[in-house]
Amino acid sequence: MTASLKSHSHGQTMVLTISNPEHRNALGPDMYAAGVEALNVAENNPEVRSVIVTGEGAHFCAGGNLQRLMANRQQPPEVQAQSIEGLHNWIETIRAFPKPVVAAVEGACAGAGFSLALACDLILAAQNSVFAMSYSSVGLSPDGGATWSLMRAMPRATALQLLLCGDRASAERLWQLGVVSQVCAPGDALADAQALCDRLNARAPNALASIKELANDAPVVPLHAQLGAERDHFVRNLHHPNAGEGITAFLEKRPASYR
Repeated sequence: MTASLKSHSHGQTMVLTISNPEHRNALGPDMYAAGVEALNVAENNPEVRSVIVTGEGAHFCAGGNLQRLMANRQQPPEVQAQSIEGLHNWIETIRAFPKPVVAAVEGACAGAGFSLALACDLILAAQNSVFAMSYSSVGLSPDGGATWSLMRAMPRATALQLLLCGDRASAERLWQLGVVSQVCAPGDALADAQALCDRLNARAPNALASIKELANDAPVVPLHAQLGAERDHFVRNLHHPNAGEGITAFLEKRPASYR
């Protein structure tokens, strides 16, 4: 079976499914390119208001294909560097994407699969799912922004325990640390993610885009700069038609209809 990234719609949500079940949905260069292309299409489609990333079958993603990595050891280093650049392009595209991206995790979420989940805005994980930064277990160091994400998401010692030792972490543990947004019953991660996206889709897209941009910038800019950015986004959103609809709907005690 050929590894691929499948796409289908659930209402106003685009669902991207990592499909390589023979290898627990291991990633590869074709998936990276497909992921970037799918998000570029979704960004320009007003009918798409959110995106879910999930895995086919019992697992989210086991990371890189070790057989492919072993074969790449016989190739010039530029071959693997180019592959990682493809992954990193997908990671950066997710982070910069102006609409919410939700990871729906079942089973194994390891290596670059864990990095991919961390790049998403929210992670919904089945109670029995298992997360691992397994790079050091095979003599490798992380990619996919794993160090960047984990060092910002949790205390240094906790992040380094995962990164250096390759320890497994449960969904419950990562929820306690604030990395996982919601713990789901086994088998329910995708359905719960779709329900969450339905809630997000009912909100003003321009406001959500502003919130995501502001949240991404907040850890790396001074307070004064962040206050200025919040002011500019607020004023721009106040004068958007969606604010008129939202305020009117609230005062009239009815659901808002945003566009």
